[in-house]
Amino acid sequence: MKLCKFTDSDYQAVIEALENRSNMDLFTHDETVRKILQDVQERGDAALLEYTCRFDRYDLSLEQMRVTPDEIQLAYEGVSEKELAALKEAEERIRRFHERQKQESWSYEEEGITLGQMVRPLATAGIYVPGGKASYPSSVLMNAVPAKVAGVERVVMCSPFPDGQTRPHVLVAADIAGVTEIYKVGGAQAVGAMAFGTATVPRVDKIVGPGNIYVALAKRLVFGIVDIDMIAGPSEILIVADHSANPAYVAADLLSQAEHDEEAVPILVTPEEGLAKDVMSELERQKNTLRRQSIMEASLNSQCRLLVTESLEAAVELANRLAPEHLELALEDPEYWAEKIQNAGAVFLGHYTPEAVGDYLAGPNHVLPTSGTARFSSPLGVYDFIKRTSLISYSQAAMEKCSETVTLLAEMEDLDAHANAVKLRIGGAEKKA
Repeated sequence: MKLCKFTDSDYQAVIEALENRSNMDLFTHDETVRKILQDVQERGDAALLEYTCRFDRYDLSLEQMRVTPDEIQLAYEGVSEKELAALKEAEERIRRFHERQKQESWSYEEEGITLGQMVRPLATAGIYVPGGKASYPSSVLMNAVPAKVAGVERVVMCSPFPDGQTRPHVLVAADIAGVTEIYKVGGAQAVGAMAFGTATVPRVDKIVGPGNIYVALAKRLVFGIVDIDMIAGPSEILIVADHSANPAYVAADLLSQAEHDEEAVPILVTPEEGLAKDVMSELERQKNTLRRQSIMEASLNSQCRLLVTESLEAAVELANRLAPEHLELALEDPEYWAEKIQNAGAVFLGHYTPEAVGDYLAGPNHVLPTSGTARFSSPLGVYDFIKRTSLISYSQAAMEKCSETVTLLAEMEDLDAHANAVKLRIGGAEKKA
C-alpha cells in the first residue's frame, strides 16, 4: 500500500495512474478468447464439454450440462433455514427497489399526429455468475431479479462448477430469483454459448454479469451479436473520510474490496494525514485476522492508495475525477457532500453504511460500472432488460401539412426517393402510383 500526500513530488503521477486504471489489457488474452469463441460457434456443445474439462477440471457429459430439478431440490437440502431466509429477504429487498425502475409505454397526440414509445422486455437474458474463487449467490440475485421485474420470460444462467462442486447457495438463489435454466459452463466459452447458441444452450438477447478477464474480453467481442451490460474490471472502492471517521471502519471497508481479487482497487482519500496513518495500521492489523489474507495482501501491495489531500473539497473533487465503482462518504455531513458527487456507481453515506450492505441486502444493484466508467454509465437495472420502440402515426392532413418541409430536407441530402415517398401521398388516393 502507498500513502501519498498532495505535497509529494509523485502525487500527480499517482493520481494519473489511478485515472488510467481503465486501460484494460485487451491484447494479452485476446487471441485466446477469439479462438474459444470461434470454436464454440463452430462446434457448439462439443467445445463446451472440452473447455469445461480443461479449465474447470469437470468431465461433464452433455446430459449433465443443464442443472436438473432434482439438483435444485438437493441444493435446498444443503442450505440452512437461516441461510434460506437471508436469501429470500435479499431477493425481496432487491425486487422492491427494482420495481421502482419499471418503465411504461407512452404516447401523445397533436394535430393528427400520434407519437410515442413502446416499452417491451427482452425475450431472453443470459446471466453470467462467476465461481472460480468464491460462490456468489448475491450475483445471481442482482442479475436475475431486475430481468424478471422487467418481464423477461426466459432467464438463462451460466456459471462454472469447478471440480464438479455443487454450490447449493448459488442454485437456491437462482431458483428464488426465477432463473428458468442453469448450465454448468463458465469462462469465455459460456459467453460464446449464450451469444451464438448451441444445441443445448439457447442464444440470448443480452448477456450480463461480471467475470474474469476472459469473460470480459469475450463479452466485448460478442457485443453486436448480442447486447451486454458492461465490460467489468476489478472491483474497487474509494472512501472519502474526514476527522469524524473511525479508522477501523475505514480499514475494514477497504479490506472488504481487497478480498475480492488480487487486482481489486482500495483507495482512501482524506485531508487528515493522521487518519490515513491510522488506517494503514488498521489494515495491517485486520488483514492478519481474515481468511483471504494472501489475496488481500496482493491487492494492498499493488493497488491500495491512501491519498492525503489539501482539503475535503479537494478530496471530493478527486473522487469525481476517479469515478469509482463504490464511493463511501465517511464524513460528518455526508448528505451535504453527496450533492457534489457527479461520478460514482453507488454512494454510501455515513459511518454506518458499509459497502458490504449494498453488496447483499440494501436493494440497489451491486453490478456497477468500474474502472472510471461511472463517468458515463450506470448500475445494472430493469432498464437494461427492456427495449424501446418509437411509435409514429400521421393522418393524411398532418402529412400534407408537413410535406413541404420533409421534401425540402430530403432534397438537401439528395435523396429524391425519400422526397418522392412524401410527394406521392399529397392530395389523397388519386395521387397514388
